Amino acid sequence: MINFDFVSPTKIFFGKGRENEVGKVVSGYGFKRVLLVYGEGSIKKIGLYDKIIKELSSAGIFVAEVSGIRPNPVSTKVDEGVQIARKENIDLILAVGGGSVIDTAKAIACAFYYDGDSFDLNLWKVKPTKALPLGVVLTLSASGSELSDSCVIANDELGVKQGFNTDIVRPLFAIMNPELTCSVSKYQTGCGIVDIISHSLERYFSPSDHNDVADSFALVVMKETVRAGRIAIDNPNDYDARADLMLLGSYSHNGLTSLGKAKAMPIHKMEHALSAYDVAIAHGAGLSVLMPAWMEAAYKSDVKKFADFARVVFNKKCDDDEECAKLGITSLRNYFREIGMPITLGELNLTKDDIPQIVDNMTDNGTHVIGPTSIKPLTKEEIIRMFNSIL
Repeated sequence: MINFDFVSPTKIFFGKGRENEVGKVVSGYGFKRVLLVYGEGSIKKIGLYDKIIKELSSAGIFVAEVSGIRPNPVSTKVDEGVQIARKENIDLILAVGGGSVIDTAKAIACAFYYDGDSFDLNLWKVKPTKALPLGVVLTLSASGSELSDSCVIANDELGVKQGFNTDIVRPLFAIMNPELTCSVSKYQTGCGIVDIISHSLERYFSPSDHNDVADSFALVVMKETVRAGRIAIDNPNDYDARADLMLLGSYSHNGLTSLGKAKAMPIHKMEHALSAYDVAIAHGAGLSVLMPAWMEAAYKSDVKKFADFARVVFNKKCDDDEECAKLGITSLRNYFREIGMPITLGELNLTKDDIPQIVDNMTDNGTHVIGPTSIKPLTKEEIIRMFNSIL
């Protein structure tokens, strides 16, 4: 186990009706002027927007807004939010939504104190050192951004989707009512389940000297996500399943499942290239296609660990490690199909003609491997073969 620093400062207000306390929570921290960040209208359809505005107004809190945040959030919305935050002298960013909304809020919070192009943060041209405080009202179990240190934003002009990591973007608080996720569609629920699994799977398969405690955490998160995911897909109003997924999403991406390990996220790196190439590709959908494919390319690098994944997450009973490793990969792909997720690039409306450009984008024209610190670094040629195998 390597040396590490760990912080998870976000205070969670969890349970039914907790969104009704948003005014009390915000005013309790002493904030007076809030920038409300939200998506493309779903919070208005379920009545959450009116509730949030009422509670903040009743607490005497000024509210400005930036809305229309899309899946695969874009830097132009970050720029819009920064301008409004500066004009209105905002002292708290409040994200109401899922990962795209939260990541946009994080980028606004950091770019507020930076005079250059906000996307410089995501291009790693500058490291943020200060950010506005951030709060969250969570409406989707998926990204774990409500507890994470990561912020992923796309730039359509550059055709790039990339993240940066810093503890200063970890939210101050997160209001988490699982009931708010019951209206999420089956497809978006499935995308969230895939994202939760991927966050722990990539950490689990990051190199380590032995089966660290973090690996056990990761296996449990994945096993419980598979279980709760099945229930939520079949019965969207099952509160306990929705509650489990909400917590699993948060703790899959706050660093707990990679404590003492050097984290590698090669599948996420590849998916970011897919959804930057075509913004219509949902992040979870891209991951559901790529995750089993990456596992097939990587499992021989640590057969025992892949076998343990199959035994714990999918309860496979087999003595031969290689047989078990292969069964685990097949089981994961079948599970994604079971919950309505795509498993081929064709289902993402990509063709063989799209592959060269996508792979060039993700490898900088073949000059970089994907996952240089992972158990199986992938070259441009290896990725092309992988992609061709999942058309």
